[in-house]
Amino acid sequence: MIETKIRVHKKIPKLDNPIFIEGLPGVGNVGRIAAGYLAEQLKAEEFAELFSPHFLPFVLLHQSSAVHILKNEFFYWKAKKSDQRDLIILIGDSQSIDPLGHYEIVETVLDFLEGLGVKEMITIAGLNVGMLEREPRVIGAVSDPEIIKNYKNYGIDFDAGAKVGTIVGASGLFLGLGKYRGMKGVCLLGETSGFPIIPDPKSAEAVLKTLMRILNIKIDMSKLQDKVKEMENFMKKIEKVQHRAIRQLAQQMREPSEEKEEELKYIG
Repeated sequence: MIETKIRVHKKIPKLDNPIFIEGLPGVGNVGRIAAGYLAEQLKAEEFAELFSPHFLPFVLLHQSSAVHILKNEFFYWKAKKSDQRDLIILIGDSQSIDPLGHYEIVETVLDFLEGLGVKEMITIAGLNVGMLEREPRVIGAVSDPEIIKNYKNYGIDFDAGAKVGTIVGASGLFLGLGKYRGMKGVCLLGETSGFPIIPDPKSAEAVLKTLMRILNIKIDMSKLQDKVKEMENFMKKIEKVQHRAIRQLAQQMREPSEEKEEELKYIG
């Protein structure tokens, strides 16, 4: 049986009490933008990849004719100052397309993180609040109410229960399942009026500013808009192929014994 697997392709130095930062695609792509930009600006080094049968079964085809399989990537960054922490950053092309896959992927990542000594995490996601007429706020959710005091000075709104209700996907599951492994976590939710295919740079910027204060780091924010545009084009390509693949797979399931005029094509 094919399972979710992590392939480590680069040996990393021993990390000192690292913090795990998760930013996968979601509403407004807030997490993916923020974590991806952070990794890029810090020049964090990619050292492992996660592949899963719970991602849609296609590869993207670049103009160079090289294929790109959907995956998640792990990066590490060693602290430069005594008041900073080592980081492990997870970004990716996709989340699971089914509930079982979310649990399998998160548990696989948590097993991996335990081996790297992770005891604390920060997950990032978007919170769709409809039309925004002001600067987006950062809403916080925690694995344990006791740790709110650790983040009370960063301008995070911790009245999440009244505003959110549920966090769907990896950002919430990492906190919920990590709690049973003794890992403490906070989820930073950037208010957004966006949808998964429409990146929200303002929300991502708000989360990044909060994240920089928590981690005591500084990065150049001037290139954020360029990164968002690059990501928007890539995510639109993924979304287009996903919709086509889902339609064709559904048709195959409806007509299992009939000959198809057009075969399923995984072309990006």
